[in-house]
This record gives sequence, C-alpha cells and structure tokens, in this order.
Amino acid sequence: MIDNGLLVQMLLGALLGLSVYLPLAAGQLSLATPAFYAIGGTLAALLSTRWALLGGGVDGSLPVLSLLLELLLGGLLAGVLAALLGGLVLRLRGIYLAIATIALVEIVRVAILNLPFTGGAVGIFGIPQPFAEASGYLLPVLGLLTLAGWFCQRLEALPLGQAMAAIRDDELAAECLGIDTTQVKLRAFVLSAVLAGATGVLAAHFLNTWNARQGTFDASVATLAFVILGGSRTWLGPVFGGLLLTALPELLRPVGDARLVLFGLVILLGPVLAPQGLITPALLERLGSLGRGAAR
Repeated sequence: MIDNGLLVQMLLGALLGLSVYLPLAAGQLSLATPAFYAIGGTLAALLSTRWALLGGGVDGSLPVLSLLLELLLGGLLAGVLAALLGGLVLRLRGIYLAIATIALVEIVRVAILNLPFTGGAVGIFGIPQPFAEASGYLLPVLGLLTLAGWFCQRLEALPLGQAMAAIRDDELAAECLGIDTTQVKLRAFVLSAVLAGATGVLAAHFLNTWNARQGTFDASVATLAFVILGGSRTWLGPVFGGLLLTALPELLRPVGDARLVLFGLVILLGPVLAPQGLITPALLERLGSLGRGAAR
C-alpha cells in the first residue's frame, strides 16, 4: 500500500534519478548527485534551525515562503560548487570521472561528519516543518518534478540539449562540428547539481532530521540504478526507475527478509532483460502510435 509518505519518497527518488540523467545525457558518468543532495539538505537544516529570520516557530513550523527561499539558496549553492569543481573533474571521462565523483561524495560526507556546526554523526534534529502532514509535501515535490521534467523535455529541442546528445553519441565528432564540449558538459553538471541541491532541501524538511549518511557511496549506486533500470535515453526513464526502485522495498515488505533478495534480483535482472532500460524512445513511440490509433 502506497501512503503519502512513501509517495513523497518515490517522487524524491525520481528527482534524484533526473539529476543523474542530466550529465549522462551529455555522455558523462557522474555519481556526484548524493554530494549535492547532502549539501542542499545540510544548508536547509542549518538555515531553518539556526537562522531566526526564516520564521521557524517554537512549535516546529516554518513558513512556506521560507521553504521556497531555501530551495533557491540550496540549488544556487550546489550549482556554484558544481561550477567551481566541474572544471576540474570534467577533464576526466568514463570510469575515471565516476571514481572522481565518488571521491567528491566521500569528501562531502566526511566534511559534514566533522564540521562543528553540522551535528557530527548525530546530525541535526527537529528541522522545522512547513507542512503538518506528509501529504503537504506532495505539492512542492510534485511541482519540482514537473518543472524538472518539463525542462528536460524542452532541453531536447534547445541547442544545449542537441549539443549534449551530440557529445553523448560521439564527443570527438561533436568537437569537429565546433561544439564547445567542455562548456556543454559543465552546464549539464551544474544543472544536475542544482536539481540535487533543491531536492535535498525538500528531503531535509520531510525527514525532519539530516546527517552525513544522506550522501554516501551507497546513495550514488542507488541513484545510478534508477537510471540504468529505467533507461537513460529519455528523461522518463530515470523518473520511472526512481519511482519503482524507491517503492519496491516497501511494497515487498510482506515477504519479510526475502524482500532484499527480490530487490537485488530486480536490479540484477533488469539490465540483463532490458539493456536499454524499461522506458526507451522506441517504447514511447509505440505507445504514442497506439494512442493516436485509438483516437481515430
């Protein structure tokens, strides 16, 4: 049974899947999403618990306008850090870039764990809530996912999206066509970070607590699995993968400890049975043809 709390977590998973998808759309295997997710969440936790101007009440409430301001600041901070770091790590390609971004995730995790104002291993508790119920988070999380999906759809028709696709298909050929591949990859990396940072802000308030365990190597693997299982050739793939793989452990809870075995089998067999992912452009084309045929 999917309740409102699980539904919010599924939507957050879909947002993280999109964050991994954006660099992949430019041919970059970046696993840095959990780092920027942790940065956004940590910023929100610190601001809402220690900055009185945001209006956090003694009853643990927070004005919605303050949440919107945090979303802006969280995305902005993650984007600025990505712009600063991207010039360095994006010189690498393939598995070397993946390893470098995993190192970035670990650096952020250790920093959050050891900084004196982030609560150490315990983290920050009692993060003010802009909504009294989990259902209240559905609107902002769904709104952010809709905005991100609309942007990804529009991106395919924009010069930046077409340049990203050209680099993904053949980076050397893209360079020969005059595409500034370094700038295109950096913009995709920054867009990914902005989305992850904003997602971290929403997650920090939803979870009511935040610590260094929110951004780990395990999270890097999990978010990559969203894209591999869902499909990386269309933005709907990581959205579907994020929704499915976030919900599956909870939906399999009635089978007890075997649920983790079944969950692992899904991740293992998914790429074997559907190498291009569950959602592919060919599948969407067939569904579109069926829809047009039914409408006639």
